[in-house]
Amino acid sequence: MKRVAFFLALVVIATGFNPAANSATAKTSLTLKVESTPNAGESLVTFYGQVKPAAKGAITIDTFDGVAWKATPLKTTSAASGAWRITTVATAIKAEGQYRAQVVIGKKKTLSKNANFKVDLTKTFATTDDLFIPTETGKLTGGRIQGSDISRWQHPNDQPIDFKQMFDAGMRFVLIKGSDAQEKADLETMRWLVGDRSAAQAAGLYTGMYHFAYMPNSTDEAYVIRDAKAQAQKVLWRLASLGGYNERDLPVALDLENSCVKKNSSGDCIKTLPRSLVTLWAETWLETVEEKTGRKPFLYSYAQFLEGAMERSEKLRQYPLWLAHYGIHPADPISKPGQRATIGCFVHSWSTANCSSQWQIWQYSSCGIGKKYGVPSARLDLNVFRGTPETFLSLIKGKWQPEQVDLMPVNEPTKLNLISVTTTDTNKPVFINVEVFRSIGTPVVTGTVVFRPTDPKIKIKKQTPERNASGRWEIKIEGLPAGATAGTLNYVDISKTHADNEMPLIINLAQGPDLPTVTPTPKPTITKKPTDGCAKQIKH
Repeated sequence: MKRVAFFLALVVIATGFNPAANSATAKTSLTLKVESTPNAGESLVTFYGQVKPAAKGAITIDTFDGVAWKATPLKTTSAASGAWRITTVATAIKAEGQYRAQVVIGKKKTLSKNANFKVDLTKTFATTDDLFIPTETGKLTGGRIQGSDISRWQHPNDQPIDFKQMFDAGMRFVLIKGSDAQEKADLETMRWLVGDRSAAQAAGLYTGMYHFAYMPNSTDEAYVIRDAKAQAQKVLWRLASLGGYNERDLPVALDLENSCVKKNSSGDCIKTLPRSLVTLWAETWLETVEEKTGRKPFLYSYAQFLEGAMERSEKLRQYPLWLAHYGIHPADPISKPGQRATIGCFVHSWSTANCSSQWQIWQYSSCGIGKKYGVPSARLDLNVFRGTPETFLSLIKGKWQPEQVDLMPVNEPTKLNLISVTTTDTNKPVFINVEVFRSIGTPVVTGTVVFRPTDPKIKIKKQTPERNASGRWEIKIEGLPAGATAGTLNYVDISKTHADNEMPLIINLAQGPDLPTVTPTPKPTITKKPTDGCAKQIKH
């Protein structure tokens, strides 16, 4: 294999957090970390950190010569979220020294704490094969490149991940949850995305970002397309806030593994989106992201879903597949992920003539030993890449550098559209259906809706907004009194991407009949034996 020489790279990254949501009066702070970044051929060093509160600023690196601080040629600009990164060859700096970063925002200069650093030559590998497939890892993965995927669940009790240990344990890429169609889960995702991406790349890992999708509750093709484009827009804004793709970014991925659009009170699915519309939604999302970024995104799923919830599509087949299939070992030469365990084939867009699947990444276990890889959670998903290091590196070709228009807007005007209000009496819930649109006429991407009584003495027992699609919710309200309750229907976006909005609404309820008191029959206590979810999975 040819030796790979990386040249000086200045890379800016940022979170999906909106800087407008931060206080303008908060004191500026700047963090700095310095790491020897593993590489084949030349030693690399990465400087990275974040400006808080999030802001764009000019970043420079200073070094101490024993007498005074002097500026180095290393400089970049932090992105809207304040995160920044500079990667350079180790020969461009002193082998051992003391460094600090400074940021200038307007006319104000802020310094980081000092950082002592010594180049670690053990992080330099002779060839790309040595870098990507260490001997021990090759034994576990059948000579394939190993990676993992993470989300907030790998941060129990807000504990950080040791990505240097993850690299030393054989991992070479990590796919990080970057966004979620549900607001609460998306906020949790944003807490970890930037820090994990920065630390992972500095530790030598290549990173990807995936979006967890939910299907819209609509059989209108135009609305399905609109929802897919709205969820794609969230991903594009998130990627733009990271500064676009850099030289260690894999293409983004669509996590599509559920077609349920309606559940009952017990949480059981009672309605799914038709196969043709799931397929249309996925095609639209993938095409939208590819058109903007210039890279083909991955689609993550499992064979049963691809066959049962989607139609075969030549369009889908053009996109790389990230396939989940547990219980077979990647080091076993006869293992073929995507095949049925018994007779017959899974038939879907990526099926091959020999009944296997045309996959690019294979998630072969959800039972990796977390502590082995520097992960605080007990379990970790394990993946392998199908192909050589050269094939892997081809995935990172092409950079998308966002322009100002590509960034998430700030307090963009919105419009509320009340679809329906369904009422009966005080014994039954009130249902409100509402849509919220951006100023350009497409659905809002973030936020939620809530009904607020004008009289503060009126207390709502329970209020649940259920997302039916991007920008469309059904609110279930329980516990309103009889008569007319005046209030406002509010759209609220704590990220401040879209402007909050409200409209007056009066809810009229009849008094329901008195209900007989029912004493529930005690259910016998059944002690269930704990099940081992990893009993048939690979553990290492």
